[in-house]
Amino acid sequence: MNDTTALPALPDRLSVNPRSKYHIAAIFEHDIGIRVNGKERFDVEEYCISEGWVKVPSKSLDRRGQPLLLTIKGAVEAFYR
Repeated sequence: MNDTTALPALPDRLSVNPRSKYHIAAIFEHDIGIRVNGKERFDVEEYCISEGWVKVPSKSLDRRGQPLLLTIKGAVEAFYR
């Protein structure tokens, strides 16, 4: 059974962090994949398709204990797995 009709449309910008205004909980009920410059990334915290960037965590933490995010620019594609 192919249940792709029930999947919500992926937004232009999405964040994993629930405190972000770009976090949509209904999207994360499904498995999402992100490709940057043709290579699939598994560590993406936030993405924006129209601006062409993704944010990935670094090993360093900020003063609140959250990982510092690095921006990677390129062609971004979001899809359901």
